[in-house]
Amino acid sequence: MTDIVSLHGQVALVTGGSRGYGAGIAEALAREGVKVWITGRAEAPLLATGKRLAEFRVRTARADVSSPAAWDRLCGDIMSDGGRLDILVNNAGEGVRIGPVAEQTDEAIFRSIASNLTGSILGCWRAAVIMQRQRSGLIVNIGSVCAKHAWPNWSVYSAAKAGLLQFTRCLLTELRPHGVRVTSVLPSWGQTEFSATAKVPPRPAETQKKCIAPLELGALIVQIARMPPHLVAEEITLWPMVQPMQQL
Repeated sequence: MTDIVSLHGQVALVTGGSRGYGAGIAEALAREGVKVWITGRAEAPLLATGKRLAEFRVRTARADVSSPAAWDRLCGDIMSDGGRLDILVNNAGEGVRIGPVAEQTDEAIFRSIASNLTGSILGCWRAAVIMQRQRSGLIVNIGSVCAKHAWPNWSVYSAAKAGLLQFTRCLLTELRPHGVRVTSVLPSWGQTEFSATAKVPPRPAETQKKCIAPLELGALIVQIARMPPHLVAEEITLWPMVQPMQQL
């Protein structure tokens, strides 16, 4: 039987780590002894999460993932601090404007693509350089079931997430010869602020309680990271049992 891989002492970066899924992923990794860095655009929630996880010495860095300069600064700080990056979780993203295409704006479209696709690509190429040199590492791109399923009003967001899914598949083929694993995780309804910030109708309270909790998604990321280095999970889709599933 293969021994479970210990994550203690590894270095991880979780984008969008100040709230929701990102905060849950950061906490789950930190509880495994991982040295975690979290990013966010808004300073107040970022610092609040850092304070809540202070016992784990989680590092915070205010950054916009759609900015190449922010990525350069962030990776430079991580490498200066510990000399390596073992896990990158590209979790940052946002609904921006969920609605019919005819009601979109150019600004909303560009922002959605930047937040949900371009930002992750920018981070992946920087992580790829580091991890290829190390001959080890794990990149997890948090996508959405919207990448594979269609619903009205979600077209722009879904296009970005579908692009991220295909990018991640291709990236795995490039990095696996270097000992670097790449995984797509596609969650759906969650106990997060996504619906409120995207201004979509809230779910009933009882339904919301049965959706994916941030720490539950974090536990899944830990399981992926603890897999033996000769194995890789290409793609995992996570549904709450209360959510209708529309197969196309």
